[in-house]
Amino acid sequence: MKEFTYTIKDPEGIHARPAGQVVAKAKEFECHTILWADGNEYDLKKLLSVMGANVAKGDTVVIRTEGADEDKAEVALKKVFEDNL
Repeated sequence: MKEFTYTIKDPEGIHARPAGQVVAKAKEFECHTILWADGNEYDLKKLLSVMGANVAKGDTVVIRTEGADEDKAEVALKKVFEDNL
């Protein structure tokens, strides 16, 4: 299992465009990918799940990857968060 913490910088929080980018990237990997926000778990491979997290600017989230390609997924997802959120 790999994980990283990220504080959202986008003024709109996690909204449709970056959420779609995160989901698309997560779907490239076989491993289980989770977003932890406000004590709840959300599936990073499902757009409605990610949007339902209602993450705002300044919120800190934890991204967890677990499975066969968890190392690659962690690096790729971290880049997507840093580039888009």
